[in-house]
Amino acid sequence: MRRREFIAATAALLTSTRRSWAQGTRRRLGFLAIGDGSGQALNRAELAFPNVLRELGWIDGKNLTAEYRYSYPADRVSASVAELIAFNPDVLVVAGPQGALALKSATATIPIVFIAVADPVRLGLVQSLSRPGGNITGFATNVPEDFLAKRLEILRELVPDASMIALLVNPKNPMLYLAEETIREAHKRLGVTVLTVEATTADELDVAFASAVAQHADALIDFGDPLTYIHAPRIIALAAKHHLPANYLFRHYAINGGLSVYGADTADLFRRAGSYVDKLLKGAKPADLPVQQPTKFELVLNLRTAKTLGLTVPPSLLVRADEVIE
Repeated sequence: MRRREFIAATAALLTSTRRSWAQGTRRRLGFLAIGDGSGQALNRAELAFPNVLRELGWIDGKNLTAEYRYSYPADRVSASVAELIAFNPDVLVVAGPQGALALKSATATIPIVFIAVADPVRLGLVQSLSRPGGNITGFATNVPEDFLAKRLEILRELVPDASMIALLVNPKNPMLYLAEETIREAHKRLGVTVLTVEATTADELDVAFASAVAQHADALIDFGDPLTYIHAPRIIALAAKHHLPANYLFRHYAINGGLSVYGADTADLFRRAGSYVDKLLKGAKPADLPVQQPTKFELVLNLRTAKTLGLTVPPSLLVRADEVIE
């Protein structure tokens, strides 16, 4: 084929492909979300994802068919994964480490984009951040190794006399080793003792808080898990009931009365994930898309809650805050 003919043929193919994206066969998207526990809605951060897809030209019901399933409660994960695989999607999207592991085990061929996984390399999802390999890539919440220690430091600034801090964890969370590593260093670096209190169900949250109080905890950190994310209002109420200053991982805690939040901007991660899905639907390979890390972090303080707890927020912390709720 001559050069001019080749260029013309290539241009025609690209035009035809673009037209098919906009007008042709619908592509299929499967989303394993955390949701709100009812199986009826995406959470606040996850809603950023379909909004970005629409901006990129992918309209559910026109050139895209999206199916949503939920990874909470935990005993629903296997059924949700099976239903999404049966849907035969072109791309799968998943929020959180538990769901990501379940999807990776279920398929080695369908492209997967994960969002909000703290350490995808050590979890075994990808070979490396720059070269994920296989059929999966995504957006991590990887941060410096002392990230949890940073949250402890923020809590200590709010409660300077705190010497015993409870760490609320779900022992079934595959990221729990990150907490265990920090606990080993916390006393040495910060002069505090960190004790773990566990909950695997909503009802066990009450027991976990009672245990923290019984062990004379001065404050509490929610490690971050679908269980605690879904039941944020209950956790905030328990912290208020037991007069425990607390630090959380996600912004909606502070909006709903939690004292303090420090963590990656997960809504931003979901927005950025839309660009990867766009590329994959247009033929890119997951192995060619490096895992991206967060670029935005949020420090949110609720001064109303601080006042209720009798705490004075130091000016040095207020200056660093991205948002202050008064």
